[in-house]
Amino acid sequence: MTKREHTAEELLDAVGPAFGKLRRSSLLDVEDPISAKDLSRTLVLRIVLEAEREETGEITVGAVAQHLGVDPSVASRMVSDCIAAGYLVRAASQQDGRRTVLHLSPGGRDLMARFARHQRAAFEQITADWTERERLEFARLMVKYVESQDALRDGAPARRPSR
Repeated sequence: MTKREHTAEELLDAVGPAFGKLRRSSLLDVEDPISAKDLSRTLVLRIVLEAEREETGEITVGAVAQHLGVDPSVASRMVSDCIAAGYLVRAASQQDGRRTVLHLSPGGRDLMARFARHQRAAFEQITADWTERERLEFARLMVKYVESQDALRDGAPARRPSR
C-alpha cells in the first residue's frame, strides 16, 4: 500500500494534532531516559533557564504561570514540586528585594542537560531513515516556528500568511 500525497488543507489541519503528539516523543526509550514526572518538571525548568539567559535573569512564580498559561496556584504547585525535587531554588531578587525569584540548582542544570541529550537522541531515532537534508530542514523550520511563536507572545505584530 502506498501513501497518497496530502492536500494543503489536510496538511495544515494535521499540524495541530501533530504538535500535540510531539511531547510524547520525549518519553521514547532512548539513552538516559527521562521519567514522566521529570518531563513535566522540564516545562518549568525551561522557563527559568531561558530567563537566566536573558538580561534580567529573573523569573517569578507569576511569570511561570503566565508562560505556561496556567493559574498562579497551579504554577506555585509546579514550582514547589521542582524545589522539593532539588531542581529549583528560591532567592531574593537583586532588583527588588521584596520579590522572590527562581534559579536552577545544580541538579536542575544537570536535568536540563540530560533532557537536551535525550531530546537529541529521540530526534535522531525518529528521523533515522530521513536524509540529512530533511533532518536539517525540519530542524531549521521547527526553530523558526518557535521563534515566530515567541515573537507573537512577546507582542510582535503577527504576519499574514503568504499563500
